[in-house]
Amino acid sequence: MRSERLAAFALATFALAASALFAGCAGSSGGDDGNGAVYAAWSEHRSHVQVTASGSVAHLLGTRAGPSGEHEGFLLHLRGAAGRGLTVRVEDNTDLTGPIPLQPGSDVEVRGEYIYDPRGGLIHYTHRDPRFRHPAGYVRVDGKVYQ
Repeated sequence: MRSERLAAFALATFALAASALFAGCAGSSGGDDGNGAVYAAWSEHRSHVQVTASGSVAHLLGTRAGPSGEHEGFLLHLRGAAGRGLTVRVEDNTDLTGPIPLQPGSDVEVRGEYIYDPRGGLIHYTHRDPRFRHPAGYVRVDGKVYQ
């Protein structure tokens, strides 16, 4: 009798663990869960962290010429409880991705390198790196990926 209860307990524990694992694998590649990593990097003052974040465009910063090409910037308000209301600046090299059709309120997912700043931080390298020094990033808007 005791061995049957132990077997039932083990099976229930396995089923619960498998359910949690598969739930974690479903959905987007970063999404709201990735926002927790961004918030943790910000709260711990860490930089050079590869992150995936999602949220809505809070403000467009326009384009500017930089040493590595034309960049467009925007403020991304992180979605969900994991983001804890943090807003980060995102910079994208449009010489590599082309212009990205953004407007305030657009739902966006970004992958890139996080750099700490007390105002929320910066996510850049949201594109492929032609020199292969950084992992490739992206900006996803309306299901289209810009790299």
